[in-house]
Amino acid sequence: MLVADQTPPASLARLADEAFSRNGDHDALIFEERTYRAAELVERARRAAAGLTALGVQRGDRVAVVMANCPEVLITYNAIWRAGAVVTPVVFLVPPPELRHILVDSGAVAVVTTTELLGNVQMAADGTDSVRHIVVAGELDPTAADPRLVSFATVEAHAEQPLQDVAASALAAVMYTGGTTGRAKGVMLTHHNLATCGRSLWEVAHVPGITVSLTPLPLSHAYGMIVVVAGMHEVEPGLAVVQRWFNPAEWIALCERHRVQRSSLVPAMIQMLLAEPLEDADLSSLRYVGSGAAPLAEDVLREFERRVPGCEIHEGYGCTESGAVISANPPGRRRVGSVGLPIRDYTVRVIDERDEPLPPGQDGEICVRGPGVMLGYWNAAHETAAALRGDWLHTGDIGHVDSDGYLYIVDRKKDLILRGGFNVFPRDVEDVLLSHPDVEMAGVVGRPDARLGEEVVAFVSLRAGATAGAEDLVGFARARLAATKYPREIHIVASIPLTSVGKLDRKALRAQLAGRETQPI
Repeated sequence: MLVADQTPPASLARLADEAFSRNGDHDALIFEERTYRAAELVERARRAAAGLTALGVQRGDRVAVVMANCPEVLITYNAIWRAGAVVTPVVFLVPPPELRHILVDSGAVAVVTTTELLGNVQMAADGTDSVRHIVVAGELDPTAADPRLVSFATVEAHAEQPLQDVAASALAAVMYTGGTTGRAKGVMLTHHNLATCGRSLWEVAHVPGITVSLTPLPLSHAYGMIVVVAGMHEVEPGLAVVQRWFNPAEWIALCERHRVQRSSLVPAMIQMLLAEPLEDADLSSLRYVGSGAAPLAEDVLREFERRVPGCEIHEGYGCTESGAVISANPPGRRRVGSVGLPIRDYTVRVIDERDEPLPPGQDGEICVRGPGVMLGYWNAAHETAAALRGDWLHTGDIGHVDSDGYLYIVDRKKDLILRGGFNVFPRDVEDVLLSHPDVEMAGVVGRPDARLGEEVVAFVSLRAGATAGAEDLVGFARARLAATKYPREIHIVASIPLTSVGKLDRKALRAQLAGRETQPI
């Protein structure tokens, strides 16, 4: 049986070197129809590390990475770690004000980006005290007067230098949360956090012979990054097909063309794929789909597996603060509806409002201990103390464990709707609406109500050719939910807003609701 290294090396850069030594040179990455060999990626990272050092990047410095998925993201991460610095990944869709907050809060000394995003990066960096260099992958305008600009090619042109190794306890990444409840906070993750979490994810997900994967996840998100780190523990040469960003038709085409065996997705991506003619494609090579970042409706899981025979969806669960993963369904031992068992060395408990542990089957807040749990929030001691009180990470998610230790997610604590004194979890309502054949996606939020405290409001987008109206959908939900739960108000919209990683954006739905006149059914 193949077994991952039980003691990951001190740094992620060292882990990457060991993976290359173990698996040798091979076709490692396909991006936009170009194949990259492992040796090329490693050499470019080593040269780029020397180039960053020449720019003055020192151990512990934060370097922001603002790029859509491309080989340069992976090269840059490895280069930053080889230089002893700290990766600060930023999803490329963030607007300049949010990016500016991240640059100022983190004190980033440099930004690595691409030409199409350069304008936003410059706007965000202007006037900041810390940003000294903006490294740009792609063709630079030779007339550009900004003295901060450096081409990625120039950074890569340096001769390799010895790896600047750091302790396992050193910071590897400051990853900013989505900021759904306020300004984004920087989650401090060490090399040990990410290496051990990645190892445990690899252990639970590894199936011998499954070596071709497709990654549409943003590599700037914790879910995407931990998939990369897990790959560093691989004991078989693997081939990763990477999408610049998720496009369902392209995802299907890539699966066919490269005989993809595994892919990591989020529920919204799976729902988008169900709107495609899956039966017309040859997806016979696809064996496993990992689903994370948000709960997956069981009807969606069953429908995908029906339409893609031979493929199993395995749900997992985690958050940025946990190192990205807390639990996962092992191949051969999955439990549909559950997000699986805690990964190795992680302990989960469910607590009540007094922080007292609850028995199996009872819903409460999910708390976790494990080697991947963050050091805390960057420059936010109060928030750190609240999140890590009692030496447990309080996730803010509501769920329960069963008698066998499998974990079930109900919803986010902050999304709970209190209607007339009764708790309504939006996911319960969304899952029912998603079971309607005309509904493509659904999102549920609470609206302030003078009599009941809050009222349940749903937004839905319909499949092509669907004819269901708001009254039809209210009746459908009413027949399947308790009187305290079904939505009295439904808005049919062209699309449901998603976050940059493809999660349902309830913050955006609340903003939409605030701008609408209520239309109770």
